[in-house]
Amino acid sequence: MPHRSPHGQRAGARQGRRWSQHVTETSDAMDLEHGVFAQSSAQAIARSLKRSAEHSRRRKSDPFRSAMSMLNFYINRAGRRLPAVRKRRLEAAKRALRELFHRPQPQRASR
Repeated sequence: MPHRSPHGQRAGARQGRRWSQHVTETSDAMDLEHGVFAQSSAQAIARSLKRSAEHSRRRKSDPFRSAMSMLNFYINRAGRRLPAVRKRRLEAAKRALRELFHRPQPQRASR
């Protein structure tokens, strides 16, 4: 049985929470402008991601995929702590990013 802390967490779980910071700092992910995800409009977020993706030399795939990956990484990393207003803005930034790169919007599944 794993050793648990007084707060009910497994030993070492606290260290595991910072994996995304480690990935962000050490990976070949593209360089982002400071505060890109805190911007007030979806268009501004999308433009910043596009600019960063096109100018970065630290990416492994095409600019659109790199930009969309960083946006998804941020959304997924925030998880349930992401307020609904910000989540809607970031989802709108995905749509704006597709428009900026002239990519089709995904089809919604019919129910």
